[in-house]
Amino acid sequence: MSTDTLVLSSNLESYLPLINKGKVRDIYSLNPSTLLFITTDRVSAFDVALATGIPSKGAILTLLTAHWSTVLKTTIPGLLTHVQTLALPPSIPPTLHSTHAPRAMQVRRLVPFKIEAIVRGYLTREAWDSYQRDRTVCGIAIPHPGLKERAPFPDGPLCTPSTKANVGDHDEDISEARAAELVGGVEYADRIKELSLAIYRAAHAYAWARGLVLADTKFEFGRDVATGEVVLADEILTPESSRFWKRETYAVGGDGGGGEEEGCDKQFLRDWLVEEGLQGKERVVLPVEVVRGTEERYRECFRRLVGREVEEVVGGEV
Repeated sequence: MSTDTLVLSSNLESYLPLINKGKVRDIYSLNPSTLLFITTDRVSAFDVALATGIPSKGAILTLLTAHWSTVLKTTIPGLLTHVQTLALPPSIPPTLHSTHAPRAMQVRRLVPFKIEAIVRGYLTREAWDSYQRDRTVCGIAIPHPGLKERAPFPDGPLCTPSTKANVGDHDEDISEARAAELVGGVEYADRIKELSLAIYRAAHAYAWARGLVLADTKFEFGRDVATGEVVLADEILTPESSRFWKRETYAVGGDGGGGEEEGCDKQFLRDWLVEEGLQGKERVVLPVEVVRGTEERYRECFRRLVGREVEEVVGGEV
């Protein structure tokens, strides 16, 4: 099976009904209770799609999500994820298996909650800027003067909600009260926050033991129509949705910041866009060195967390 062939579009409409073509994923309907996700090699940054894909990215995100689903369900009592199987359905012809199977995941059909849960464990990037301005992060007071950049939050990680933007729109931080309105009540909002913090803490410990620092991440959840249960959905703790630093080079900075983090995530790509004045510009063509650098960081993240190369996992268990 191929992970190095660039797959920018799945084009399976002849075999299955297409429900949505997002920034990264193509979503198809299998039956009333099951969807097929094809995670392509498309890439987005600052809420806009770029013209250039990243080889292997779709397979890395798919297999890492499946890996985390298995790990987390064994460590967090009561956690449900939407992951069902990595198998392609029989309706997809064998000629497409080599490129599509590494990027395919059958998932439980859910009613998506219209928020994202952002969990931050460290004072970095936007959180650091906000703390320096008025000692708050997303409107939450941080009653600890003199913290340094990249320091862990003294009172534990923060979970803050944001809107879940459509293609072309931008995510925005929102209050917990507004989040409760969007998800259908305080009970759901509280459960999302509870699960998000529990997942972050478990994942942080798991990543730390494997040489990575999980600085921050975002989660999406959905509601099971039949049971009303809150289910972890979409991608889980990937270098696309999370910020991972190398533990061996991680250090708390001084008042001036102390340099940049050495990460295994999409920050390398975001930084290049900012440096080139291309932040928020659509259909940007990436130079070869940025494509390769991004792929290398995604692969390094996968290698550390899973313990194998992505090609060793394709077609097997994670």
